[in-house]
Amino acid sequence: NMKFIGHLFLRSLLTARIIGQIIQELAMCGDADKIPAEHILECICELLKSIGFTLDSMPAGKEAIKQVSGRLMDLKQRKDKKGKGLYPMRIQFMIQDLVDTKNAGWKMKSFKAAAKTKEEIRQDAVRDERQQKTDGSEVVIAGQRPAWMTSDAVGGKPAGPGGKPDDGPWMDVPSKSRR
Repeated sequence: NMKFIGHLFLRSLLTARIIGQIIQELAMCGDADKIPAEHILECICELLKSIGFTLDSMPAGKEAIKQVSGRLMDLKQRKDKKGKGLYPMRIQFMIQDLVDTKNAGWKMKSFKAAAKTKEEIRQDAVRDERQQKTDGSEVVIAGQRPAWMTSDAVGGKPAGPGGKPDDGPWMDVPSKSRR
């Protein structure tokens, strides 16, 4: 569900102000005494991983991210009465990964396990050799709008998945019926 909300934002169907309000409410930024449940922190981390870069580039989003990041770090460091962490290590590491990704300019390593042609493997090996990498990872920007959504030079229309302006399938009129 959080990825879906993130994709709605990336496609400009939700505003940065609305997303900011959602993450601030989920993190309970208004009341420092309340403690959100584990699954809510997971949702916040998942949402910010999917839209962080784009949200951080907007003034309303930048302020919300700053506030929520501070709240998440506070929650991560909280202890219960026995001195044990309030949240399990899995949640603490998830929060730390999100903060580290944010501090690195929303760049994170991505390991893709997909079939490649021999030529793609050679190209990757040459690129990795130049960059002195040996772990097979790729650095991606977390939460960046897809490239095909940015405006194209042709008429200022958003580009479709093939790089051409996307007028949608309703613009294709068949020349004759297929009967």
